Amino acid sequence: MNDDQLLRYSRQIMLPAFGIDAQERLMASSVLIVGLGGLGSPAAMYLATAGVGHLLLADFDAVDLSNLQRQILHTNERIGMPKADSARLALEALNPEVRLTTIKRSLSEDQLPDLLAEVDLVVDASDNFPTRFALNRACVAARVPLVSGAAIRMEGQVTAFSGQPGTPCYRCLYPDDGSIDDSCSANGVLAPLVGIIGSVQAAEAIKILTGVGRPLFGRLLLLDASSMEWRSLRLPQDPDCPVCSGQ
Repeated sequence: MNDDQLLRYSRQIMLPAFGIDAQERLMASSVLIVGLGGLGSPAAMYLATAGVGHLLLADFDAVDLSNLQRQILHTNERIGMPKADSARLALEALNPEVRLTTIKRSLSEDQLPDLLAEVDLVVDASDNFPTRFALNRACVAARVPLVSGAAIRMEGQVTAFSGQPGTPCYRCLYPDDGSIDDSCSANGVLAPLVGIIGSVQAAEAIKILTGVGRPLFGRLLLLDASSMEWRSLRLPQDPDCPVCSGQ
């Protein structure tokens, strides 16, 4: 680690539980972020500034005026630009040392195993159940940790899955097909709420990658932003889960 890196990351290196060893683990890590909208924006920004070595930025969509109320990676000047390219510009400006790979297509389930072989962790910042379920299946199969977040209206949730045998997965939380429309376009969302949840996702990713702190494995955090109240619920493995019960 050079002098500039020591200065850039000094405020987290000085944490008693962190130190140079944890920073070096972070710098050697690769993270796939799926979705570069309301949740993915703060998650990507904090992971980049914290010094994750390689970020894979996946989003097939383009920046729209309606995104700018909450998707802080993007700007008015980049309306119409692919979100992955817009995110790359923003993150390069924040930390030019981080290696960035853009993925500007929908991720099919067939492509996920090869992609997950390259990463140490996945941040699910997507906005639909089919993508969430596909990522979950791939992470369980690859035994790659998954940090999951969601926000709608004035309610948010965040949790983490280790991907290891005997532990719960996303399908344990949602055993049905999740066919309801949970999109922001259909329901609305409070702008700072996605910032809160996305920031927690980044914190969980950093903790898992570095081994610092206690991740949200087996726990679900729920936030009611209308009263600013958090709840923490235990999330056990479903013995009948079609994804992880046989692992």
